[in-house]
Amino acid sequence: MSNKRFIFGLLTLCAFFFIVQTTGAADKNRPNIIYIYTSDLGKGLLSVYGQKHFTTPNIDALINNGLSFSKAYGGSTTAYARASLYTGYFDCRKDKWRIIRGGAYTKGSAYIDIDEREINANDLSLPENDLYLPQVFKKAGYVTAQIGLLGMGNISTRQQIERYGWDYSYGYLDFEQGRGYYPPFLFENEKIITIEGNTRNDCGVTPVPESENAYKERWNMNGKEVYSPDLFINKTIEFIRMFKDGPFYLMFNTQLPHGPVSIPAVHPEVANNDALTPVEKEYASMVKLLDDQVGIIMSELRSLGLEENTIIIFASDNGHEIHYQQIDHITRPFRNIKNKQFFDNLHNKYYSDRAGDVFNGNAGMAGVKYSNLDGGIHIPLVFYWKGNLKKGVCNEIVSNCDFLPTMADFLGVNLSVKKDGTSFLPALMKGRKLPKNQFIVASSSEGPTIITNEGWKLRYHLASRKYELYNLDKDPEEKYDVILRFPEKAEELKKILLQICDGRIENGVVS
Repeated sequence: MSNKRFIFGLLTLCAFFFIVQTTGAADKNRPNIIYIYTSDLGKGLLSVYGQKHFTTPNIDALINNGLSFSKAYGGSTTAYARASLYTGYFDCRKDKWRIIRGGAYTKGSAYIDIDEREINANDLSLPENDLYLPQVFKKAGYVTAQIGLLGMGNISTRQQIERYGWDYSYGYLDFEQGRGYYPPFLFENEKIITIEGNTRNDCGVTPVPESENAYKERWNMNGKEVYSPDLFINKTIEFIRMFKDGPFYLMFNTQLPHGPVSIPAVHPEVANNDALTPVEKEYASMVKLLDDQVGIIMSELRSLGLEENTIIIFASDNGHEIHYQQIDHITRPFRNIKNKQFFDNLHNKYYSDRAGDVFNGNAGMAGVKYSNLDGGIHIPLVFYWKGNLKKGVCNEIVSNCDFLPTMADFLGVNLSVKKDGTSFLPALMKGRKLPKNQFIVASSSEGPTIITNEGWKLRYHLASRKYELYNLDKDPEEKYDVILRFPEKAEELKKILLQICDGRIENGVVS
């Protein structure tokens, strides 16, 4: 980063700091909260959950010393998972937000005002008394900030970000741009910030699947001088230092390890791993960089004496995705490497060993991103608060939309509108059991699914118009459909699912 860019960014933060301090919002008795929200990180990519090709010591330390959730669910896609997290509603709700296709801002910064007017004109927002996640924190006197992938859909506007309740934002507003790691510009609050040395409107997105030409293009650094994760971790550390007196709520919305694969250098730990192809080494390096940045954040908190006064949350938005596609190895459409049959995720389900995923990113579960099988929606989730949370594993079911009501409960903020999500604060703080009939609902391109706290899962397979019923406690790999043995349970869950999807099962489909 140039000195000019650094000084400008620091001045912006200083001005913001002055505004917040003069409003007297801080409450010294409440902990800071940092949510490290990753993208497309399957549980199997973490060494604590069995990754064999590289280690993730910093993330592992959070999980080993914090309270992790064995039944945590996100969404099946990045945009819908974030919409659910920020609103507190299941992601098959069609009346709570509008997901607009990204890519408008890739035309260049000169067109953004025009594009924003169109997006705002077609916006669908919550009523004024129905709070978004950052508004919950603001009501409790917190400074709110997000760095990295901003917004809660494929594309957002600066006006939307302000309305949601963010005091400070820095990063991408267009997730299509966020697929690249060398942005020509980013947004800092209402300002468009030019990133000197990055000249590609596509932010350096590289082609897939892997080929000789793809490899050459990936390492062609013309117009790619400044790597976005470096910008984001620097801004994060600046923010923590400036607002160390708190309380603050910070979302570190990292792109890592979302693809296409892009990394400035292969990590030394995997550079000589002969079991990995070049693109697999590069992808592993992205996960390693994520872990390194978690370590940087934790080290900064310790140096400032903030570790005991800061809750760290680590999670992914959705399940695992294959970003290291390679011809004659693993590539879309996914198929069995032995018999070459394509997976339909009904009679022939995706599993890592059958598909040829060297990393086993979904940790042995069926399916990957976009699927309503557990590999597509099951996520890592851990809360770490030194000296205040018991370490261990919580086996109660939780989902993205439960976080907002949980934080409202924790902070004593009244929600005047009932959300889909349910507070899991009793399980988090006191280790209590949640009701057995508590459930989560997730949408996907394959159809919606409902999962209960006692382990029942009803999924709808759109292509075949067929329901399946699983007992995840006994069958976590979803190999044995028991709908004929338990028709009453299937009907009970179907009724709830249809109600959540407003009477139409197609409403639970992400397009």
